[in-house]
This record gives sequence, C-alpha cells and structure tokens, in this order.
Amino acid sequence: MIGIDLIKTDRMKRFLERFGDRGLQKFLSESEILLIKHHRNAAGFWAAKEACAKALGCGIGSECGFHDIILSKSPKGAPLINLSSHVKELFNIQSLSVSITHDGEYAIAVVALQQS
Repeated sequence: MIGIDLIKTDRMKRFLERFGDRGLQKFLSESEILLIKHHRNAAGFWAAKEACAKALGCGIGSECGFHDIILSKSPKGAPLINLSSHVKELFNIQSLSVSITHDGEYAIAVVALQQS
C-alpha cells in the first residue's frame, strides 16, 4: 500500500507560532522533536505521519495515532519510519519506507508499506 500527503509549510509555521513545543508534542515524540530544526522539518514529519496513516487505510485515529508512527533519521540524514508494535501487529506490517521532500512552500511525503 502507498500513502501520500502534502502540507503547505506556512500552515506549520503558523501552528508553531501559536502552540510552540506544546503543539509539536501533539504529533511528535521527544526524540522526533530533537530532529526539528525549522518549521519545514516539522511540516515534512507531519506529512509523513499522515501519509503512513493513509497507507494503512485508517487515517489518524483510534487504530493508529500520531505517536504510533515513529520517525527518525539514518546516519546520512535520510528519513526512516517505524510503527509501534501494536500497530505493526494489528495491520500485519512486514516493511515500510518513507520519502519526504520540500519544494517551495510545500512539504510532501510518501509512505510505502508491505503487509503479510
């Protein structure tokens, strides 16, 4: 399955101006927040989590929340994605991958996953 999401980076900028770190905590873990250097990074992470939920076919909600989707970076800075063990088991996930890109005022993410 594949999921994709697009967000205008200015939307994330306004969100962060209004809610600051408290806003980030609503959709990111502490380790994910440490990776955020700019509102554009935050927008990319938001898009990645939304794209993952779409690939799962459930959206963000009771079956899979923002904190069930775990983002990190490889040693070379490439985005990595994982899921909580509960969600992996619930959806029989074998593997997942993510790509995040920024162009102008947009952040776009694509998540591909394989179920058993």
